[in-house]
This record gives sequence, structure tokens and C-alpha cells, in this order.
Amino acid sequence: MKRVWKRALIGVGAGVVIIGLGIAGYAWHLYGSVKDTAAKIYEPIEQTVYVSKDPEVPAKPQEVAEALIEKRHPFSVVVMGVDERENDKGRSDTLIVLAVNPAKKSILMFNIPRDTRTEIIGHGTTDKINHAYAFGGVTMAKNTVEHFLDYPIDYYVRINMEGFEHLIDILGGVEVNNPFSFYYGEHQFNEGPLKLNGNLALLYSRMRYEDPRGDLGRNARQRDILMEVMKSSLKFNNITQIQKILKELGTSVKTNITFDEMKTFMTDYREDVGNINMVEISGSGSTINSVWYLIVNKEERERIHELMKEQMEDSVTTVAAP
Repeated sequence: MKRVWKRALIGVGAGVVIIGLGIAGYAWHLYGSVKDTAAKIYEPIEQTVYVSKDPEVPAKPQEVAEALIEKRHPFSVVVMGVDERENDKGRSDTLIVLAVNPAKKSILMFNIPRDTRTEIIGHGTTDKINHAYAFGGVTMAKNTVEHFLDYPIDYYVRINMEGFEHLIDILGGVEVNNPFSFYYGEHQFNEGPLKLNGNLALLYSRMRYEDPRGDLGRNARQRDILMEVMKSSLKFNNITQIQKILKELGTSVKTNITFDEMKTFMTDYREDVGNINMVEISGSGSTINSVWYLIVNKEERERIHELMKEQMEDSVTTVAAP
């Protein structure tokens, strides 16, 4: 029985929402509805075993990762916020990586900036990392993130931005502390504490050109919204609203997290991940062939790799490469 269920809903480069599908834990008579929703959102992908260049990082086949979850071992998730349009697959304009370690009672969370220049695995090109999804869907996006981090990722969650506003509204909105005043989408966001509905939360998390930190500032706002939604979802117990959330999830989310894993995360992990450590990936802008990219140098990639390795360190079991 499994899993901390987290899913993140993000918009066009924007706001992340991670909600515990485990909200059903408040009302087990909704078990059938939760199971049906889990079946709708479950979408396995072709799994490859990423082997890191770092000999200290174990390679984990998917079946091994699933077995370790039962024993409350660390796991990692890449959350893709996708802006899909008619006749257009869209791009993963938001990529957030979560590394969960119950022994450390913590989650490491960071955005990979959408304009990051990297090799697109399986496409034979070097491009912006958010193009990987457009070229090859979830599988290519996940493989590209693994290559960029030089670290295997256990699970993915893909969320369509269309459900973003609805989920925020169902939860009653989010509260944020805006560091500076700005105008975006015909709305003025004043400095200081703000209560945002779904539409405003989406706008708030999209803006970057007026942010003195650019994409890094936008990523910080995404993480703020994510944190607030996580807090709200863990306290949520309105049965009628839970049913609305489940309906929304069924149309907005896809993941290779199974129903049993969701139950385990909810029942076994929930109390162990109270500390969320949010970090940033730094880089410098560069124009190559008239296209602007964020260049993340070797030292920064190694720093993030080491943070992942330290967070995912498992003091109980070492998994041998296949």
C-alpha cells in the first residue's frame, strides 16, 4: 500500500501544484473513487535504466525502485508542467525535481530552468531542455533530465495547465508573500501578503521579464505556490471538494505512480517529509545562433548532482546495477 502522492500542476512555465492524492486518507469510504482516479491517471512509460558516470550512484531498474518503496527508501520524481494546445503536444515549460528521503525526513526540491541548454537524449540535438517533451514526450523529457543531472529518476508526473486554476480554486486559493510589486496579465500584484485564486496564481507564477532575477525569480514563485498547495492539501478534509479534486485529477494528470504506491506514500511516508529544502540551479545567459539559452556550467551541474546523491543516500540498502 503506497504513496505520498504528489502531483504538481504547472502552467506555461508556471505554478506548481503538488497535492497529495492521499487526501483520500481523510475518508476511506472514498476508496473506490480514489482507485478509479488512480487508474485513469496511471500511464507507464518505456523505462530505461540510467547508469550514472558516478560509480557511487546505484542504477535502479523500475521494479527495484518499486520494491524499495515498500521499505520506505528514498525515491525521486520529475514533475512536468505541460501547456498542451489543440494539435500541439506542447512543451514541459516547468520541470521540478523532488528527491524524497524518509530517513532524513526531508525533500530536496529544485526547478530546472526551461531555457537550460543540454543534450536532448534520443533526439541527437543540443537544445533547451523544455523542448525534450515536444520532441519525444514524457520518456524523452525524463531521459534528458536524468542525463542533465547524471542521476536516475524513479517517477514522473505530468500535469496539463488547464487543471491548474481549478485545483487551486477547489483548495480555496493560496496565500503568498510577494517580494515586489508588478503588473502582469492586466492585474496588479502588490508587494506583501496576497491571497490568490487559481487564475491569479497562474499569472503570478508566469511572470519573469519584470523580475530582476528573470527565470530564477519565477521559479521561486512557483515553489512558493507549490509549498502553499502542499500545506493546504495535507489539511484538506472536505469530502465534496475531495470528489471535485479527484474528477479534476482524472483529466489533468498522468503518472507512472501506481495506486499501491500512492497508498504507501500516504500511509508510510506522510509524516516523514516535513522538511523541504529548496535549491536553485544557477547559470549564465548566452545567445547561440540567435537563440537565447541558460548555460549551466560543469561545476554547477556537479554541485546539483552531489546534492541529489547526498539526499538520496540510502543507509539501509544499496542497489546493484543490473
